[in-house]
Amino acid sequence: MAFSLYYKGLILHCLISFSCLHASEPPLTLDYYKTTCPTVLEIVRKEMECVVSSDPRNAALILRLHFHDCFVQGCDGSVLLDDTITLQGEKKAPNNINGLKGFEIIDDIKERLESECPGVVSCADILTVAARDAVLLVGGPYWPVPLGRKDSKTAGYELTETNIPTADDGLLSIISKFIEQGLSVTDMVALSGAHTIGMARCLNFRNRIYGDYIATSGINPLSQKYLSNLKSVCPPLKGADNNESAMDYVTPNVFDNSYYHILLRGEGLINSDQELHSSILAVQTKKLVAQYAENPIAFFEQFSKSMVKMGNITNPDTYVHGEVRTNCRFVNT
Repeated sequence: MAFSLYYKGLILHCLISFSCLHASEPPLTLDYYKTTCPTVLEIVRKEMECVVSSDPRNAALILRLHFHDCFVQGCDGSVLLDDTITLQGEKKAPNNINGLKGFEIIDDIKERLESECPGVVSCADILTVAARDAVLLVGGPYWPVPLGRKDSKTAGYELTETNIPTADDGLLSIISKFIEQGLSVTDMVALSGAHTIGMARCLNFRNRIYGDYIATSGINPLSQKYLSNLKSVCPPLKGADNNESAMDYVTPNVFDNSYYHILLRGEGLINSDQELHSSILAVQTKKLVAQYAENPIAFFEQFSKSMVKMGNITNPDTYVHGEVRTNCRFVNT
């Protein structure tokens, strides 16, 4: 009952204050570059094929960049901006520093597109398409990507602290951050499935493995062995913060529903993941975890819908003051 009241109260807050971004109907179209840069999708795909074939982990890097971009000011390429004398970017914010990589991949795609269609394709669109292709290239689903985003001239350093879910967030905190973006609980559980690929830093799973991991996973030889391996990678004392472990230890480089099976076993690597199944408030989310574990097609279908929805979170200011950057790291001069 308390959870239901909280959920309804947060929605009411959004409606009254208009403070929430909305993943709704932005001025985006599937054929936006049909006449101005008809080869954009082909160029992005070829570049992504190269980087993912060279290292499948690159897929997760791009997907994470897209998520962090959309949750701060909308999907406007602000996460790609470097610090300058007049602009503080988002890359060095506490929730991003040492955790975001793959910027050079977007740089290379942008360079190719500037050669083919100078001044036409926004960095925000490049990142959105690249994220879709990244998932597809490691076995995940396809979804159509509406295009026409503009690049922001500003960044949201402070917003990274309030908007982006962290590894130790509780379930209500995670849900509230998604609702603030116009995304539902179902979207949240489906999009969390992106953790079926990629790595987590020791800094982000230390509290989990030295906390309630045994309580959720139970005492069994396989879980104990996995936990022992994690502790060897991530000692209890500081000093190994940037050591990494796969969030899906079963199929770390394949986009599938293995992540949800891991949660069902109580072996989620970070606290915020395991909360989806083990929190005392996880009534709705636990059902969705079980559904996606049982039915990979249902997971793929919902993930695709939720990615379109997240990609449609726009920064309204960019349609007035935005631009198409010639270099994704810097505002045009």
